[in-house]
Amino acid sequence: MTKVLEQEVRNRAAELCEYCHAPQALYRERFQIDHIIAKQHGGKTESLNLALCCLECNLRKGPNLTGIDPKSKHTTPLFHPREDSWDEHFFWSGAMLSGRTPVGRATIAVLDINRAPRVAVRRALIEEGVFPSR
Repeated sequence: MTKVLEQEVRNRAAELCEYCHAPQALYRERFQIDHIIAKQHGGKTESLNLALCCLECNLRKGPNLTGIDPKSKHTTPLFHPREDSWDEHFFWSGAMLSGRTPVGRATIAVLDINRAPRVAVRRALIEEGVFPSR
């Protein structure tokens, strides 16, 4: 990946994880560039298939394209940052991220976005007045 393409992805995301909206500025680990559709599934290293992703979201997402909606128990696509609207699928309930749709709920489950340590960090950031940043 070129440095120009990486910078384009970071700028477009405003330095936020495109899944959980964690702000890069508050984390030591440099956020990664995620292939929304993994290379092993034919995904290309091009702008429309790349998203800025915190380490925790990226490790849990892996090559997954779908998940199980905890409410309906049906297989559903995961959130696609280039095709889906974040606000259509997610909303904040304090430090907990909630899904408005099957896509949102499945994404939260697969990426384990509400795992206790992640919620604790968000709660502390909320108390400091720096999260959510959008």
